[in-house]
Amino acid sequence: MSRYAYVNGRYLPFRDAMVHVEDRGYQFADAVYEVCEVRAGRLIDERRHLDRLERSLNAIRLRLPMSRAALGVVLREVVARNRIGFGMVYLQISRGVARRDLAFPVPERAPCIVVTARALNRVRLEALAAAGIAVVSVPDDRWGRVDIKTVGLLPNVLARQTAIEKGAREAWLVDESGAVTEGASTNAWIVTGDGRLVTRHADRAILGGITRSVLFDAVKALGLTIEERRFALAEAYAAREAFITSATQNVMPVVRIDGRVIGDGKPGPVATTLRQEFHRFAETG
Repeated sequence: MSRYAYVNGRYLPFRDAMVHVEDRGYQFADAVYEVCEVRAGRLIDERRHLDRLERSLNAIRLRLPMSRAALGVVLREVVARNRIGFGMVYLQISRGVARRDLAFPVPERAPCIVVTARALNRVRLEALAAAGIAVVSVPDDRWGRVDIKTVGLLPNVLARQTAIEKGAREAWLVDESGAVTEGASTNAWIVTGDGRLVTRHADRAILGGITRSVLFDAVKALGLTIEERRFALAEAYAAREAFITSATQNVMPVVRIDGRVIGDGKPGPVATTLRQEFHRFAETG
C-alpha cells in the first residue's frame, strides 16, 4: 500500500515528501514533535498531545502554524489516507527555512509542518507484553530541558542503540546521583515490595508522558498507591515489578534490568492490569 505524508499544506506520496536542506529542524534540531497512538483508526488522547505540543512550542518561542481544529483535521486525514487501523501518527513543527545562522531568522519564517503515519504490529506488541522486556541502564547525558519534546534526540538514539547491542529493548537513563530519570523514549516505573507504584516526578529532567499522565487516573481508580519521586537502580533491581509507558507501547512490563531478573521474571499483575485497563481512561477521538 502506498504511504502518504502532509508537508506544509500538501498531501504527498511518501517518496515525494521532502523539506528544504536549510530547514532549521534538519540543521539545528530547532523543532518539536508529537507521537499519537492510533487505535481502531482513531486518535488516542489527541487533546492531551496537542496541549503538550503547544507547551513545547511556547518553550522554544515558536507559534502553532494553524488552529488546533485544522491540525486535528490534518492528523486524521493522514491517518485515513494511510489506512491506519492500529499504529501511530507523527507530527513535527520546525522554525522553517532560513540561511544557516544560530539566531532566529528575521523576519520570522513560516514554520515547517510534517505529518506522517504508519501501522504498528499489534500481535508483536502483545507478544512482547506477555513475555516482558529487558532494559539496560546508561548515563543520562542529555541537555537540561528534556521536558520540551524537541527533535534533538542524539543521546536517546545512542542510549537505545546501546540497549539493542546488549540484547535489550529499552535503555533507562541514570543521572549523576544514581537515580533513574526515564527511558530513551519511555517513562520508567517500578512497583515496590509492598505494592506502591513509583515513577520519577515530572520536572525538567523528564518528558511528562501522556500515557504516564493517563495512568495516574487508572491507578487512582484501581485503588493503588502511587509515589512521584526519584528511585535508584538498586531499588529498581529489588522491585516486585517494573514497566515502561509510552504512546506506542502503552504499558510494557519489564522483567530484566541490566541482566537482573525483576520479581519472578514474568510480567506482574500490576503492569498487566494497567495495560488491560489503560484505554478505559484514555480519550478516544
